[in-house]
Amino acid sequence: MTLAIDPGQRTGCKVAVIDATGQFVDHTTIYPHAPQNQWNEALSVLAKLVKQHGVELIAVGNGTASRETDKLAGELLKALTPAHRLSKVMVSEAGASVYSASEYASREMPDLDVTVRGAVSIGRRLQDPLAELVKIEPKSIGVGQYQHDVSQVQLSRSLEVVIEDCVNAVGVDLNTASSALLSRVAGLSTALAENIVAQRNVKGAFKSRKELLEVSRLGAKTFEQCAGFLRIHNADNPLDASAVHPEAYPLVERIAKQSGREVRGLIGDSAALKALKPADFADERFGVPTVSDILKELDKPGRDPRPEFKAAEFREGVETLNDLKLGMVLEGTVTNVTHFGAFVDIGVHQDGLVHISALSDRFIDDPRSVVKAGDIVTVKVMSVDIPRKRVGLSMRLDDQPETENDANRSDTNKNNGSPKDQRNANRKPPRQRNSAKPDEPAPMGALGAALLKARGGK
Repeated sequence: MTLAIDPGQRTGCKVAVIDATGQFVDHTTIYPHAPQNQWNEALSVLAKLVKQHGVELIAVGNGTASRETDKLAGELLKALTPAHRLSKVMVSEAGASVYSASEYASREMPDLDVTVRGAVSIGRRLQDPLAELVKIEPKSIGVGQYQHDVSQVQLSRSLEVVIEDCVNAVGVDLNTASSALLSRVAGLSTALAENIVAQRNVKGAFKSRKELLEVSRLGAKTFEQCAGFLRIHNADNPLDASAVHPEAYPLVERIAKQSGREVRGLIGDSAALKALKPADFADERFGVPTVSDILKELDKPGRDPRPEFKAAEFREGVETLNDLKLGMVLEGTVTNVTHFGAFVDIGVHQDGLVHISALSDRFIDDPRSVVKAGDIVTVKVMSVDIPRKRVGLSMRLDDQPETENDANRSDTNKNNGSPKDQRNANRKPPRQRNSAKPDEPAPMGALGAALLKARGGK
């Protein structure tokens, strides 16, 4: 169960509770910030929702008033721990407002206000980012520099290819995937994906892959195509959480029987699996390559190629640009990578820029070889320009920040110009060539001379 907060100040913070499958459960609005300043009342409302629905995760959007709201969530954790096991995570809001006003969101949550839909989307992004982000056009997410200059058709096609790769490599969680993601699984159309979600909403989470055959219009042939890509964690059959296709279950049971083990005990036992010879279990239906793949999958069932989840920990008391000090070392999240550097969110509502020259101690010609979006990095504050809302950062922690004297000298040069510029400004403009003196007539061209002659020299 996840409690998602879409931060706001004057209009309040929108709060939504969603269950483990991403379905909407409850919502409310709290006003902890100015001008209402109902801090204690907001804590009371959140605590009531946590206890009522058994919330385990709190997702806080990283928009306006996010740091103040994150502080509120921190106080909630302290107040409810250890009675309730709670965790809070800051989540990117990029594209959430676009999704909440989209036709897809209207069909998915027709009875909810647009602002509540945004909070629901924030919570789902924490549960299953891939399933939620596929609902948004790439240009609304902020995928990189010059994204509006490239072909939007090619950009969307590239996104489709990435999604297909993810589905093939990792599979799809059947109990949390949206219809938008399920429709990209082999064998599933948009209509079948919506039927799966509809049954899940009515009957609850799927407990086995066989229950897919109860979905309207999903036949045996479609089941054969899609079942291997769908995962069910904590299922009745442990193989449902792996990439092993249901038609190969008898083979796995035969392998376990000959090994004198149960299927559940065989999964993950690397020593026992490596001792088996695929040729001993090959038959007319399953060849040696197929058996080898099955044994590899049993060794690491449901593997996730992503690294261990980690969120940046923003420093307490650093919430705005005014709180930044030169030389400060902070932790942040890379939000965007361009050809001239990387932008890092350090929790002050304004991303700082790490120039390409400050990304590493060695020469690099492409920032993507050092960082990528989503990386957690440690940076040092090198410069702060509050009027222009610019923050200069460095990942080379030995670098020394710009001193006040350097900044003043720089401002003086900008305002007054360098000595050379001043000398150039005091110089008289060069005399124009062929320019006539004020008392002399302008020089006459060939045409003027001919006209003068035709008029008899008058």
